[in-house]
Amino acid sequence: MKNLLIAMVFSVSLVVYAGCTNEGSSKSADSMSSASARNMADTRVSAAQVLRQDMRKLWSEHVIWTRDYIVAAIADSDDQQAAAGRLMKNQEDIGKAISHYYGAAAGEKLTGLLKEHIQIAVELIKAGKADDKGLVESTNRRWHENAEQIATFLSQANPNWPRATLSEMMRKHLSTTTDEVMARLHKDWNGDVKAFDAVYNHILMMADAQSDGIIKQFPDKFSGNTATAKSDTSASSIDKNG
Repeated sequence: MKNLLIAMVFSVSLVVYAGCTNEGSSKSADSMSSASARNMADTRVSAAQVLRQDMRKLWSEHVIWTRDYIVAAIADSDDQQAAAGRLMKNQEDIGKAISHYYGAAAGEKLTGLLKEHIQIAVELIKAGKADDKGLVESTNRRWHENAEQIATFLSQANPNWPRATLSEMMRKHLSTTTDEVMARLHKDWNGDVKAFDAVYNHILMMADAQSDGIIKQFPDKFSGNTATAKSDTSASSIDKNG
């Protein structure tokens, strides 16, 4: 009799344990299912978000590859030509992104202005390395003239980009980049790091301002549209819903 009672108690315990286990598994499965659904929902983003993401990527590459070239050129290392080539390609990528909205001719025009912007920066670095103050001054003047041309071109393309605002943004971009070059030339490593932080923070603001202007100018392209988010974006994803 005692053995029978023990067996009955053991059997009941197994049933209770199995029920708890199944309930826990069910709750766990439901939880995982809910999490998967949330993750799937999170991959759906608006066309405006995709634009901002892509513009930030393009302009981040602009300052990152500029920095890479600055470091290589000042050190006179072998990778400076490779960095310069990649930097020039970035200007083409930015022009192509703009062409989605303003046409191929406008994209090519902006690419040309941006390539001039980079070429003058290269000359400015060389003049700084040579400590030629006169050449630095004249080259810097040309650099600012080019910046004004870029501001004028963009403001004419989009009324949501006031020329005065763009001019100020471009001047700030030049001044922060100049600080970066000079800190590097003088081996002010802490100043160099601080300068690049300023460059990067400012370029993100510029990228967002450009995205906002495009979204305001072409509201039909962004109203209610969604796209699948990607971990690696490119200029080709811009305006994919247009």
